[in-house]
Amino acid sequence: MSRTISSTVHPIQRCMAASNPSAWWDGLVVDADGATVTVALLNGTTTELRVVGPAVDIAVGEPVAYHPVAELLSAAAITTTARVA
Repeated sequence: MSRTISSTVHPIQRCMAASNPSAWWDGLVVDADGATVTVALLNGTTTELRVVGPAVDIAVGEPVAYHPVAELLSAAAITTTARVA
């Protein structure tokens, strides 16, 4: 399966994520309404993210990775911009 990178992701965001690979945080989606996604991170915290771009394919229970420096959310089929709500 190929990963789609949303048109909301800027090249500088991709560079930041690539240059800081240890900054990715893993978690599970606990709530998703299309505009926001709540993620329970594996470090024990919960964060609500405002998704800028397509979030239709992000479902509750799905594993995701969040890069707070680059403001990216990576789910099964898409990587998109996501900012703390």
